[in-house]
Amino acid sequence: MNLELITKQVTNVARVVGNFLRAEVKKIDLSDIEIKGLNNFVTYVDKNSEKRLVGELSKILPEAGFIAEENSGLQKKDIYNWIIDPLDGTTNFIHKVPLYSISIALMEREKVISGVIYEINLQECFYAWKLGGAFLNGHKIRVSDTAWLKDSLLATGFPYYDYGRLDEYLKLFKFLMEHTHGLRRLGSAAVDLAYTACGRFDGFYEYGLSPWDVAAGAIIVEEAGGKISDFSGNDNFIFGKEVVVANAGVYKELLDAIRLHFSEST
Repeated sequence: MNLELITKQVTNVARVVGNFLRAEVKKIDLSDIEIKGLNNFVTYVDKNSEKRLVGELSKILPEAGFIAEENSGLQKKDIYNWIIDPLDGTTNFIHKVPLYSISIALMEREKVISGVIYEINLQECFYAWKLGGAFLNGHKIRVSDTAWLKDSLLATGFPYYDYGRLDEYLKLFKFLMEHTHGLRRLGSAAVDLAYTACGRFDGFYEYGLSPWDVAAGAIIVEEAGGKISDFSGNDNFIFGKEVVVANAGVYKELLDAIRLHFSEST
């Protein structure tokens, strides 16, 4: 399997579907919004984007199944599966806040082997394949070289439906406000991961995530030299609903802070 070729084909698909999203954001209306759950929205744009992605990705690797946000009826296969988020940052999209993305990963059994994240507004395509390095619009990227948590800029995502660990989250947030250069909340976990991979952020953490939020970003961060785990320091970050990523210098301090503040719930 030529992972480099497959990944570059996927970047082309992401850009084409991104053009569709860029055009539709001008047309979206509040009447187009469906509510899937608490603070969890979907529009015809998400569904149409997913349909387009599934059609094109099926041509690239016909033997692969799908794990996708908007269509639970898609079939998962035993060996290869695409993990796709057709619009990561739907809340931003429907409010016309210009930061949202497409996230596409290819998984072989339980390991992600290729990932693409396309941030539509800046037309930035981040991608990586196993043992091939990580790239942004054709240029190789690396995580930052910040050595200490106190010198870092971090990203996070606010809990929007699972408030069972909110107290721990807020205590951690306060600690990191006081011990870093600051925190940012962009509204797209995929972009947070991509920005960590290229060194704009020194680290990122969030809980309550789904596989399609994390899978593509995970391999991009790893191939860019970063470290990734769940809140316990283990490797259940694709399906475990929590993730922490950082460069090698910041990772241990950030993980230690997370473990300390989430010790009662992890």
